[in-house]
Amino acid sequence: MDSFLSEPTTHTHVPDPERIPAIEVKNQVKIKAATSDEASSSILHSSLRFMPLSAVVSLPSSDSLMRTIRRQRPKLRSDPNTRVPDNLRKTDRGEEFILYEDNEMIIFTTKTNLSLLKNCKHWFMGGTFKVCPDEFYQLFTLHALLKSVIILLVYGLLIEPDDFEPASILSDFESGTIKTIKEVFPNIIHRGCLFHFGQCVWRHIQDNGLSKKYQEDECFRSNVRKLLSLPFVPVDDVVAAFQMIEGDFDDDAEVLMEYFEKTWIGEKKKRVIEYSPILSTGY
Repeated sequence: MDSFLSEPTTHTHVPDPERIPAIEVKNQVKIKAATSDEASSSILHSSLRFMPLSAVVSLPSSDSLMRTIRRQRPKLRSDPNTRVPDNLRKTDRGEEFILYEDNEMIIFTTKTNLSLLKNCKHWFMGGTFKVCPDEFYQLFTLHALLKSVIILLVYGLLIEPDDFEPASILSDFESGTIKTIKEVFPNIIHRGCLFHFGQCVWRHIQDNGLSKKYQEDECFRSNVRKLLSLPFVPVDDVVAAFQMIEGDFDDDAEVLMEYFEKTWIGEKKKRVIEYSPILSTGY
């Protein structure tokens, strides 16, 4: 038997003219996403350019609009035996762009890029977890210094070294990266990134409840900056410089000092001081 749970009510919503531009923008991004190869961010920016400010409150978030764009993209044709669409397997110049592909990784580069890489003395590498497909754990990129410009040459993971022997590599302070570099290139100069070094120290300042002290105590702030300057000290003088700076810190920074000494200077072993500092600019 049919029954009504409640009586119909009068529709009392007043007209909302500001929703019209928002609806138009949503429709516009859907059409552009389905019919053009324009970058998602470009579609979003161009669609929002002439939208009235008063109508912005009626729009979904930018992340939501970007997801809408991705959903509207036509599915790309691909070989059932691979994960890369056919139209992405070659560059605009017709060069093969897939160097290696298996169930665990894909390496994107070209023979031209590898030739440039082989002739460059200095390489730079880094990894990110934010901008990679869901089925992959990390995007790893390899750059080289060419005529005073750092250019991106390889996406994915490093290939087997063979006869590649760069003079130096600069990377962030990620333990897996450092270990791999030592195994693959045992004879090269490996330098860490000063920015990431500062980030590591700052995280430990925060973890040990010293953020407020850093903001309010000029002496503490100055001492931290001295620590961050140690990479510019000649490597033979790093230990002595650290010991001088260490004595200027208050007792509440003891845990921070222990971390810094263990990680960046080297621990004292038994009664013999066996420091092996890794902090040096190399100049």
